[in-house]
Amino acid sequence: MGSMKKHKTIVIFLVVLLCISLIIGGISLYGKQQIKKIPGLTYMEALAYTTQDKPDAVITIGIIKDGQVSYTVYGENAQILAPELHTYEIGSITKTFTAALINKAITEGLIDLDQTIDKYLELPKGNDYPTVKELLTHTSGYKSFYFEKPMISNFLHGRNDYFGITKDMLLSRLSKLNLPKENYDFKYSNFGYAVLGLVLEAVYETDYVSLANDFIQRDLGLENTRVLAQDGDLGNYWEWTETDAYLSAGDIRTNISDMLLYAKMQLNGNPYFLECHKSLKIIHDSTEKYRILDINIDEIGMAWSIDRENDIIWHNGATGNYNAYIGFSPKTGNAVVVLSNLSPSHRIPATVIGIKLLNALNANN
Repeated sequence: MGSMKKHKTIVIFLVVLLCISLIIGGISLYGKQQIKKIPGLTYMEALAYTTQDKPDAVITIGIIKDGQVSYTVYGENAQILAPELHTYEIGSITKTFTAALINKAITEGLIDLDQTIDKYLELPKGNDYPTVKELLTHTSGYKSFYFEKPMISNFLHGRNDYFGITKDMLLSRLSKLNLPKENYDFKYSNFGYAVLGLVLEAVYETDYVSLANDFIQRDLGLENTRVLAQDGDLGNYWEWTETDAYLSAGDIRTNISDMLLYAKMQLNGNPYFLECHKSLKIIHDSTEKYRILDINIDEIGMAWSIDRENDIIWHNGATGNYNAYIGFSPKTGNAVVVLSNLSPSHRIPATVIGIKLLNALNANN
C-alpha cells in the first residue's frame, strides 16, 4: 500500500513539473510545422489567426510612434472592439519592475550589484551564493523553479503554480542550494527573481507588496497597476496571497493605458530604468526556433532582453491564461505593447505579434 501511494505521488510530481514547464515554455509548445508558417505572416495576419473562432479573445495592442500614443482592442477574428481599458496579467514583465526597485536600492546605497545575496539574507555560512547581478541576468545557475509540495495541490485544484510557496519555503530551499562558483550560462529563473524579492524586503524592511505598490503608484504614477490586485474585468486571473514568495517574479495586473506610460518611461530616459537597459551580460540565447520567429536575445540588462540586431529592448510575460509583450527601440523611439487574455500556448503568442509589429514600425521609420 505504501509503495502504491509513493508511486502515485511520483506520478503526480512528474505531471506537475511537465505542466509548469509547458506554461513557462510558451513558445516552445508551438509545433515545428506551425512555426515555419509564422515568418511569412504580417502582424495582422498573425493576430487574425490567433483570435480565429475565439469568442473570448480580448487582445489590446498599444503603439508609440513619432511621439503619438494609441491603442486598439481586438476580439474574435481580429475584429475591433470598443476601446475599453481591460485588466490583464503581465506575468514575468513584473520582473522589470522588480529590477527597477533593485536599481533604486543601488542608487540609495542599500544594495551592491556585485555583492552576494548572503550579505542581505540570513543564510548558512560556508555556502556559495550568487551575486545580485547574477540573479538579475539569470546567470546564477539556479533553475527556473524548484519543486515544493504546494505545487501538487495547485495542480489538482487548477491554481497558480506558485500559490502557497511561502517566503520561508523559499529561504529554506535557498539555504540548501550550494552551487559551485563559476560563470553560468543564461538560464531563465523565476526562482532567482523570487529571491530578489526577499533581498528587497530585507534592505527596505517592508514586505514586497507594499514596497512595489508604493513604487508603482507614487514614484511611477501608474494608478491602474498593482501587485496582489483583487479586481479585473476579464476573469481567469491567478490567485496569490501576500505571503507567496514568487510575487516579485510574475504577479502584476495592469491595463494598456498604464503600460503605454511605462513604455514611454523606457524611451524617455527615466532614471529608474536607464541603468536597467544597459547590458550586463552577453548571452546569445537566441535558439534556432527563436530566430525563425525573429526573437533575438543577444545581451541582457537588469531583466530586460537586448536585441542588438533589430535595436529592440524587450520583455515578455505569461500566466496560465494571459500573455504579454513590451518592446521599444531607443533609436527610432517606437514602442509596442501587446496584452492578451489567451494562454501563451494558444497559437501565436503576444511576443511574436509584438515583435512583428515593432519591426514593421521600425522599418517604416
